Amino acid sequence: MSTEGTHRAALTAVRSAHTLIWFLVEAAMVYLVIAGIRKQSDRKAGVAAVIVAAETLVFLGNGARCPLTGLAESMGADSGSVTDIFLPRWFAHNLPVIHVPLIGAAVWLHWRNLTRRAEPGEPG
Repeated sequence: MSTEGTHRAALTAVRSAHTLIWFLVEAAMVYLVIAGIRKQSDRKAGVAAVIVAAETLVFLGNGARCPLTGLAESMGADSGSVTDIFLPRWFAHNLPVIHVPLIGAAVWLHWRNLTRRAEPGEPG
């Protein structure tokens, strides 16, 4: 396999891994919102919250840019755009704008659930 072919295969592997990670994080995010609506603030919701929080901290700790984007760009992906994930470009580019309100909604829903559970006279 040529060097170009090796880079292309490596880039495809990075993009695939990033897409899989994205799917896991977004599944956890959707679970958090649905569990919050259903008033299921339990251990499963806690695990989902840890997944979302870890991804958020990695993203923010890297200057609001996924570290895999830089890796993909170093392997030949176009720079200046989100090209390291198998999603429509407009959707991938707007993920933070979509994700932040979902995080806010999940935090509010679970905070509501947990504080109501702690109030005297409320069923646990």
